[in-house]
Amino acid sequence: MKKLFFAIALFAAAISATAQSKVYMTKDISPEGLVNIYKALGRKAEGRVAVKISTGEMGGNNYLKPTLIRDLVDEVHGTIVECCTAYGGSRQDKQKHWETIKAHGFDSIFAVDLMDEFGEIRIPVRDKKWIKYDIVGEHLANYTFMINLAHFKGHQMGGFGGVLKNQSIGVASTAGKAYIHSHGVTDKTPDAWKYTQPQDAFLESMASAAQGVADYFGDNIIYINVMNNISIDCDCDAHPHAPEIQDIGILASTDPIALDKACLDLVYGIKPDANNNPTPLIKRIEKQHGGHIIDYGEQLGMGTKKYKLISIDKK
Repeated sequence: MKKLFFAIALFAAAISATAQSKVYMTKDISPEGLVNIYKALGRKAEGRVAVKISTGEMGGNNYLKPTLIRDLVDEVHGTIVECCTAYGGSRQDKQKHWETIKAHGFDSIFAVDLMDEFGEIRIPVRDKKWIKYDIVGEHLANYTFMINLAHFKGHQMGGFGGVLKNQSIGVASTAGKAYIHSHGVTDKTPDAWKYTQPQDAFLESMASAAQGVADYFGDNIIYINVMNNISIDCDCDAHPHAPEIQDIGILASTDPIALDKACLDLVYGIKPDANNNPTPLIKRIEKQHGGHIIDYGEQLGMGTKKYKLISIDKK
């Protein structure tokens, strides 16, 4: 009997070692392309659907435009959701954030919900190495399904921003953002900015928070990265550096680890030429040890770095 159990365990381990997550890709960065890749995932967004994006800092222009995402939001009868930031800017308080939302045209097309406008709630996290819970906008409780719709680009502190960042920092309230950035030291701003090191503690806190949101929705969540307007700077920067990489496409998965890893691999695979200079972004990612959030997220069991990239484009 013991030999049988041992054989079963070895077989399960072998399957786990070779298991790959599916990551779908299209080069068609258009409203139609976004709807098509959503449908390719085979996980229908039903119920009260939150579409988590970044509305972008006033002055910046690289955020996902309402005209690009409109058809997808309509397809799922979704609500655009956001939270306020933890730094001085056009989205730190609710009044300025609503002004930014209006200026960027989101509220003229969609229902928009600033989830922490009236309060916040704590949701549990499994990994308590740094943070003991995740502090999110209280309106998160109003939704039964989430589409994590991220703009893949560089990030000043995280190295890069994809679905993991969009689900951790992006879903957190102002206090939650401070709590993650300070790796659990404080939920107060500006005190949090005194405790941004060690870097890996911040990245691991992001992974923990992202897992908390994933656990909150269970199977009722999907992940999409749009790889266009890829600057070394985040959409939270009011004056981002101009993109130096040509648009790549849209990638989607039910596995956030595999998805962010696939996007990183595409960046690293770019051959420098007259139209592409990936070196500044790669240097930023490596300076900030950005890939560690993927490694740590895999350790937490959020997904796998092993993936199969599947094109949905007609040949």
